[in-house]
Amino acid sequence: MGAKIISGTEIAAQIRAELKQEVDRMKEQHGVVPGLVTILVGENPASVSYVTGKQKTAHELGFHSIQDSQPADISEADLLALVEKYNKDPKIHGILVQLPIPKHINEKKVLTAIDPDKDVDCFHPVNVGRLVIGGPEARFKPCTPAGIQELIVRSGFDTNGAEVVVVGRSNIVGKPIALIMMQKDKGANSTVTVVHTGSKNMDAHCKRADILIVAAGVPGLVKPEWIKPGACVIDVGVNRVGEKKSEKTGKMVPILKGDVDFDAAKEIAGAITPVPGGVGPMTITMLMRNTVMSAKMSIK
Repeated sequence: MGAKIISGTEIAAQIRAELKQEVDRMKEQHGVVPGLVTILVGENPASVSYVTGKQKTAHELGFHSIQDSQPADISEADLLALVEKYNKDPKIHGILVQLPIPKHINEKKVLTAIDPDKDVDCFHPVNVGRLVIGGPEARFKPCTPAGIQELIVRSGFDTNGAEVVVVGRSNIVGKPIALIMMQKDKGANSTVTVVHTGSKNMDAHCKRADILIVAAGVPGLVKPEWIKPGACVIDVGVNRVGEKKSEKTGKMVPILKGDVDFDAAKEIAGAITPVPGGVGPMTITMLMRNTVMSAKMSIK
């Protein structure tokens, strides 16, 4: 019997339906509309695509949504002034500066200029610190790690005391998901191990995992023999390994593979996310949830 396939597409749709109800209630009871601004510098095709997806979702949920596109040669001072403008705008509850930004601008300076209470991407050092402290201090969770937690919980896996192994130590996924899963909280309270390129016997660590979260950016890194029978496997990797002709359009499209050997792993795991269609759809949804949370905190 093969593993249960954890559909990020389906779970994201469930959460968005819940958020839409929450947005409608806020409008009716408090006259508050969640406000999100996405700031795009330049015309990087991938960034344009990401921002378009975020704006589309925000509009579907009934947000007050602004797409603020700026030329690639905008000065650092002007970009910082733009961020400050939205910091002071009471109708805006979430500010997102789409990365990467041009090299003549200090990325760290821009991200730290965002009001932490409007930092719905959760990149500001203040919000990272809040996440370490946990509990009510952690106002927002980083979007991809928050999505991973939802996939695990909504798939019915008990995280309390579970052995969680995270493969990868990035600031965007590996470190924050480890922090989230070790919190003394519902959907967490796990025993967490983080392995990375400097780890010895990585396979042995993975084999212990009740919940295996792989975010290494290496296609097919985790082999089926590394997986504990019945484990929950969350594959965060999205690696472009070639191209193929689309059956629908006839155009060449990228071939995407995860960090886990999916076809073999699904015969051993209890549940597993596909690539694509697993973690990916959750990230924008969690961004929307953070924006709704920020709007709720603004209600006096």
